[in-house]
Amino acid sequence: MAGEVWASVLSLAGVALGGGLTAFAQHATQRSAERAEERRQVVAAAESRRAEQLEALKEFIARAQTAERAAYSRPEEWGDDEDWTARAGEAMTALWTASGNVMLLCDEALHEPVRVYGHALNQAVWREIGDLEVNEHLEAGKSAFMAAARRTLASS
Repeated sequence: MAGEVWASVLSLAGVALGGGLTAFAQHATQRSAERAEERRQVVAAAESRRAEQLEALKEFIARAQTAERAAYSRPEEWGDDEDWTARAGEAMTALWTASGNVMLLCDEALHEPVRVYGHALNQAVWREIGDLEVNEHLEAGKSAFMAAARRTLASS
């Protein structure tokens, strides 16, 4: 009878050990799946954020080009072309809105280059640049912005 008890105890211990190992394996598998899902979500969020930043930069560049065209097409005599003044005002409003989006969404390293380039564009559009040509006036600010944008995109 003692042999039967030991056989039952060992059998029960084997069942308990097997059940415990199965539960442990399932828990480990579940935890591994949860960590993989967390990593996937972090990567997806980073990709989404980068796409949003890229879109903000593209919008700023497009608005900067519109402002630059306005600066090049400005009539020589101030006030001669009300149509140009309205278009230039709209271009600058769109540029400042786009620059705000860059400031909001992108890395702080872009804030100063965006501000400087936007200010240079504003000066060029409203001819607060003296005898300088538009392209000469914009070159430094534009180059600094583009370099900072490339660095920011490369690091994200």
